[in-house]
Amino acid sequence: MSLSVALPSRLWTSNFGLYFVARVVSQVGDTMIPVATAVAMFSLGYGVSGIGFALGAWMGAFALFVVFGGVFADRFHPRPLMIGADVARFLVQGLLAIYLWLGHPPLWIMIVGALVGGIATAMFQPGTSSLVPQVAADAQKANGVLRVSEGFATMAGPALAGTLVAATSPAWVFGMDAATFAVSGICMVALRLPPFEVDRTASTLTNLRTGWDEFRSRSWLWGVILIWWVLGVFVWGPITPLGAASIIEAHGKAAFGYAEGAFGAGCVVGGLIAIRIRPARPLLGGGIAMLLFPLMPLAAALVPALPLVMLGYAVSGIGWAFWGVQWSTTVQTQIPEDRLNRVAAYQVAGSILAVPLGQVIAGPASSLVGLHRLLLVATVAALGCAIALLASTPIRGLRRIPK
Repeated sequence: MSLSVALPSRLWTSNFGLYFVARVVSQVGDTMIPVATAVAMFSLGYGVSGIGFALGAWMGAFALFVVFGGVFADRFHPRPLMIGADVARFLVQGLLAIYLWLGHPPLWIMIVGALVGGIATAMFQPGTSSLVPQVAADAQKANGVLRVSEGFATMAGPALAGTLVAATSPAWVFGMDAATFAVSGICMVALRLPPFEVDRTASTLTNLRTGWDEFRSRSWLWGVILIWWVLGVFVWGPITPLGAASIIEAHGKAAFGYAEGAFGAGCVVGGLIAIRIRPARPLLGGGIAMLLFPLMPLAAALVPALPLVMLGYAVSGIGWAFWGVQWSTTVQTQIPEDRLNRVAAYQVAGSILAVPLGQVIAGPASSLVGLHRLLLVATVAALGCAIALLASTPIRGLRRIPK
């Protein structure tokens, strides 16, 4: 694997600063929600299945609607769509916080709130990819900085959520999440972007077909998505409800937040490394880094002393963040700008479409197989996915395009 080192360049414009703040504060809020949801469901008596249903509803709605978010972003512009999504998420999370403060919400209320939040996030997410080249001259450096910031957010958010739910209640976490979307929306309104060519001549169906044609014509792209289907069902889907149950049972309800925070710390390190190191074959470099990722489900399965659990999560985060920078930059530089939102939407939808299935079946499967055995299965699956990335010729052979 041939490597090159990034050269310094000017990154911190006012536009990138606003975009950076929007991404960071919303990420802090987002990373607090799984912890708050897990603790809330246990407190309300809904258990592992309740966690899976709520998180699965959010992820399922997101996966089903994100392709339409990509089409709308290309047809109009990503920024107004993202602002509207922030408004919707502010209202949803605020109402859920009020409901939790007032009493004992039934399961369907939590699921409906998750559904609406998932749809709003589906309208927001495609634009996060296409806006990076518009606010930064160096896409890889910008993605690295964003990945580092998201790592800090992933570190701070769960740890803060664990502390808050231990000291107060999950309602405070949902309330703080609503505030983060308000800040994100204000920053998005303040952005000043260059002219953006949009395609309004074709119908929605034609735009969907165009995005699909661009997606399926790249074997490296759909190859990664097929691997991510396995990762979604066996690892990303079950890891939050099962990991939460395993770690909370062994070390208390605040410990899961600390473990997730350690994963975020690892993402900071992985993002910093990715800012400086630019593999000539980015997905090969990312695939090698993904060999570290199975340490997260392994730590959740074995639940050793809490510092060792946190270490496993942290090292896993290094691999995940390095892969994420290589993947994001590859998609942004390999896909034509005028079709990037649509292709990114198919990529995002494909990446996470299997996750809700894994989340929903986590509870029943753990009852049949056992919590810790199922997490060991997730460990083996994660390792197999990393090996598959390295074994695929179109994936490992793809060369970087400077941008």
